[in-house]
Amino acid sequence: MVFNSLQFLLFFTSVSTLFFNLPQRFRPAILLIASCYFYMCFLPVYLLIMTGTIAISYFIGLKLSGESRTNNRVYLIIGLLLVIGVLAFFKYYISYNEFLVNLLYGKPKSTVPIVSILLPVGLSFHTFQVISYMIEVYRKKIKPERNFGIYSLYVMFFPQLVAGPIERPQNLIPQFRIENNFDFENFKSGVMMMAFGFFKKVVIADRLAIVVNASYGSAAEQSGFALLVATLLYSIQLYCDFSGYSEIAVGTAKIMGFKLTDNFKAPYFSKSITEFWTKWHISLSTWLRDYLFLPIAYKVLRVVKKKKLGLKPEVWSYVIAALLTMFIAGIWHGDAWTFAIWGLLHGTFIVASFVKSRIYKKFRIKISQGLPFSTIKVITTFLLVSFAWIFFRAPDLSTSFLIISKIFSVSVFSVSSFALNSAELIFCVILIIFLFLKEKLWLVINVRSNLLFYTLILLISSACYLFGVFEQSQFLYFQF
Repeated sequence: MVFNSLQFLLFFTSVSTLFFNLPQRFRPAILLIASCYFYMCFLPVYLLIMTGTIAISYFIGLKLSGESRTNNRVYLIIGLLLVIGVLAFFKYYISYNEFLVNLLYGKPKSTVPIVSILLPVGLSFHTFQVISYMIEVYRKKIKPERNFGIYSLYVMFFPQLVAGPIERPQNLIPQFRIENNFDFENFKSGVMMMAFGFFKKVVIADRLAIVVNASYGSAAEQSGFALLVATLLYSIQLYCDFSGYSEIAVGTAKIMGFKLTDNFKAPYFSKSITEFWTKWHISLSTWLRDYLFLPIAYKVLRVVKKKKLGLKPEVWSYVIAALLTMFIAGIWHGDAWTFAIWGLLHGTFIVASFVKSRIYKKFRIKISQGLPFSTIKVITTFLLVSFAWIFFRAPDLSTSFLIISKIFSVSVFSVSSFALNSAELIFCVILIIFLFLKEKLWLVINVRSNLLFYTLILLISSACYLFGVFEQSQFLYFQF
């Protein structure tokens, strides 16, 4: 059941209506049942896999409430190994299987197709969420949740179930015990977020996907200019697809009175890669910061206590932590080398930005913050991010390098053809301009006025109906 479907709208209307008409003591149960049904709509067996992960992390959480730090560390390691093991098995087993078969027999002999069929939707997001819970309990920032139903709902809450935001337990779990009465202001704000999320997905992302899929699907036959355009459009497509999902998720929860993490804050207006990662997939970037980057950085500082190769310990700490964190972020998305390179590229960009800032500080170099220089920074950051997206989107390394070689040999006189005609391409440009203007000027639209609310909903709904592309139904991040 995807968000951009009539089935989901009927499902959510029924669940939210029932939710507000039940006493508080029954509301967590109805949300949990609804979340189970929602997840089973993808494939019923997914629920068994998720239940296993929930049970493991729940019981480990109870064990982590002890006073012995040594025992707690052992329980945490066991819990991490088990839940990461589940993720690794279902996400990477096919590659491991093929590698071992090639190693043993010298050629492919057999695989286990059923494993790919059983790959649960959004498994990586579930895993990160339960890891967050176990670490927060271990660090004594929260007490273990003893109500198994409430804890299950924390992991399975249907608005953010398959693609985030990745919620922290101290943010979400307490909200399930608060009685939320229907609030019309929450309703207006939530519906407005959902409407723009639908618009981003079906009108912009899925329309741009036609060009991107056609160009990347036959890269060898495409001109460099066509691949350059497709690459830039993919940056917008991915953003509209993923931020569209997040807005629907946050809006859905808000209607019922729950506050989820805002996952995007106009990231393509960032002036550096470091700033980009404070505005893109915020729940993931903060997760990586708190549970990977900072622990790695502190560990390096404990090991490297003197200058090495002329670099201070804090420099080594930052560089190693940034590269390793982004490499892990890359392989978290998938086992292909393309994802690993994507992660290392971003790690390299972050390190370069860090080194540049230290050089500027050391030599007291001041850079103008005026509009022309700020614009150059924004464009440069966008182009760097778009370059890295090539590895994220391309099916393999050879295709990635082919696309890059063609883009860097592009000629202004080359003739290109696209999957959309000229009128459609112009319409895409208009949509992108509208998107950037809206994100820059009205990232959050105030809908206190009922007249404005009804007018905007009518306009957005009409635009989705008239201009929406409904063949591209799946959200891109469902595959992770």
